[in-house]
Amino acid sequence: MSENKCPVDFDYHGEALDTIFDRYKQLRSECPVGYSDKYGGFWFLTRNDDIFAAEQDHQTFSVAPSMLLPNFGTETPLIPIDIDQPAHTAYRRILLPLFTPKAIEALTPRVVQVADDLAGAIDTSRVVDVSAAFARPLPTIIFSVLAGFPETDWPKFDQWVDEIIYERVEKPEVAVKAADQVFAYFDDLLAKRRAEEPREDIIGYLLNAQVDGKPLSHEELLSYCYLLFLAGLDTTGWAIRSSLWWLAQHPVEQQQLRDDPAALPAAVEEFLRTLSPVQAMARTATQDVEVGGKQIKAGERVVLAFGSGNRDEETYEKSDEVIIDREQNRHFAFGVGIHRCLGSNLGRREVIVALRQFLTTLPPFSLAEPSEPWHGVGPLHVAFS
Repeated sequence: MSENKCPVDFDYHGEALDTIFDRYKQLRSECPVGYSDKYGGFWFLTRNDDIFAAEQDHQTFSVAPSMLLPNFGTETPLIPIDIDQPAHTAYRRILLPLFTPKAIEALTPRVVQVADDLAGAIDTSRVVDVSAAFARPLPTIIFSVLAGFPETDWPKFDQWVDEIIYERVEKPEVAVKAADQVFAYFDDLLAKRRAEEPREDIIGYLLNAQVDGKPLSHEELLSYCYLLFLAGLDTTGWAIRSSLWWLAQHPVEQQQLRDDPAALPAAVEEFLRTLSPVQAMARTATQDVEVGGKQIKAGERVVLAFGSGNRDEETYEKSDEVIIDREQNRHFAFGVGIHRCLGSNLGRREVIVALRQFLTTLPPFSLAEPSEPWHGVGPLHVAFS
């Protein structure tokens, strides 16, 4: 391997996330643009300005064959995140009406109701896994409503999400098997919905959508449903859980937000910046390009380390600190540019509502198992006082 590549054993999955923020700081200082042999080999960008520039340059940094490295149990490009311009805009436009501010306002009372129901069911006299009892089910239930999935089906979604997202690195065969089961689920659901009266939900919009004057093919429908299923469940659950993880260790700020719920939107932006559910996304160089003095060749994979860019000391004052009233806070939690997360506004609203209802319904809480990591949607045991 050439010296140009600044070879580094860099990973951003699994246990590597436990100490990832220290690793990011080291890389920004010593190897801001480097190369890792993981997952078939990839370049990585760690500085905020480099990541932002790459996000804006979709002609040089293509999302094909996938923004995911490794993939989510399927070799098929996922619509719309793995589709470049100009087709990307046409596929993305299909669901925009469901994520407008007006649509999210209409959905908010349901989010509040679900959050209240889940928080109200928590027994504060004992140690509780609030990830399983609150953070995970809330976005799953809400997305089932929005997407048109039968709400009675949501409990089985969690296992599929875990197997596809968290097992794919060490056990790709498990992810492939789970992906097949999810595709089979949507194959059956789409058949049932075609036989019913049209409804104004995600499935309904997709069934009635056209791109270039033609309805979506069955394969395109399955791809779109599969992506939305994964993106709509894991990331928001992660954001809620990681926010509660931080608050459980910071009683002063926890009390500040209890006393002033209006401060939650700014606090949530800071949680998203520092504890982002999406730590990195992949691109492929379409042509030779120089970044940070390193020569990236056409066809090579490039990972944009959003989690590092979100903590770049050149961009943020006290970049590794969670400052719940931080004002200037442009971050990469949802990406930027044309591939910015379609459901970002809904995700924000869910996290804000979840934390507000949790803090106003339940007494102060602290970590019961300090060894539980900050990342993912695994258990988070807390004790209430």
